[in-house]
Amino acid sequence: MNEKRRPQGREPFPRRADRFAGSPAAEEAEGQLEGRNAIQEALKSGRPIDKVFIAAGDTDRGLQRLAAQAKEAGAVVMSVDRRRLDAMSTTHSHQGIIALAAAHDYCTIDDILDEAASRGEPALIVVCDELSDPHNLGAVLRSAECAGAHGVIIPKRRSVGLTATVAKASAGAVEYMKVARVTNVSSAIAELKEKGVWIYGTAAEGSIPMYQADLTGPTAIVIGSEGDGMSQLVRKNCDVMVHIPMKGKISSLNASAAASILLYEAVRQRI
Repeated sequence: MNEKRRPQGREPFPRRADRFAGSPAAEEAEGQLEGRNAIQEALKSGRPIDKVFIAAGDTDRGLQRLAAQAKEAGAVVMSVDRRRLDAMSTTHSHQGIIALAAAHDYCTIDDILDEAASRGEPALIVVCDELSDPHNLGAVLRSAECAGAHGVIIPKRRSVGLTATVAKASAGAVEYMKVARVTNVSSAIAELKEKGVWIYGTAAEGSIPMYQADLTGPTAIVIGSEGDGMSQLVRKNCDVMVHIPMKGKISSLNASAAASILLYEAVRQRI
């Protein structure tokens, strides 16, 4: 039997300038913790914290220690203008710090691969490259769970996390789907490759239609961000770029719709 060979080299993919995906004004108040005591107790209890916003320029050592503890616990810590904190606050007593609790614990890439092994199945993973819309991420989680995928990978920066809105949009899938949050998507892809997973990127300019892709083995499907698509480096690190045949006048699909279509092509091939 012929062994798969990874294609060598990729053409760079132009990308518009990065846009900040997690502005405080866009975050929901549900699951929001305000004030030093509330956040300190949440960290002590082991409650997963997704993001922490601290007032820019505040030199209070207690506040800085709290931010450092949150970062050590895995939260993304961002320095923002105090006026933004005022706009986010529902208690009007944020004390220079606001946190967003994660709707569920995160896992590791190894946890996802272990899940596939425990089921006796080749891994099926979705990698989201900087999805900023919580409804999109929720829909991806829902489709992934329904398709029997083993996990979803998201980046810490420039991406929505497991917020309350994501949990609602997932229709409960967040309780069952393993989600790994990584510092760098390209590094995560390299780790997956080392462990025998093939990486399939999606783009309108993909070299082959999805029907020609072999999704029966250990597979990771990479979905780009809304509007910008995949970053140049992530695209370059994919083994194969595939496209979804388009028959209408519009040339692109919503990110979560594209993920669903690729996931169910993998399901079809594996039946």
